[in-house]
Amino acid sequence: MCSDARSSSLKDGLYKPTFAGFVDIDLSSKKLSLRSLIDHSVIESFGGGGKTCITSRVYPTKAVFGDAHLHVFNNGTESITVEYLSAWSMRSARVN
Repeated sequence: MCSDARSSSLKDGLYKPTFAGFVDIDLSSKKLSLRSLIDHSVIESFGGGGKTCITSRVYPTKAVFGDAHLHVFNNGTESITVEYLSAWSMRSARVN
């Protein structure tokens, strides 16, 4: 699993690293769980039910709020099929 921030902002001079997390997962079921939580400039991605985690910072200038996008990509040598992809927005915090 990797996080590639190179396309995360149009601003020059920002630190835009690529991170990778490796984990031994049984793929005999041919299914892999991936979950990403995005909160403004922080992205946390969890693979294999939380067996690996990558936290990244991004600084978007145009892809914010309704214009934000999440891309799923495969840099591997075998084809994959994304059978289920779901996204939702969190509600604002409530004060009791």
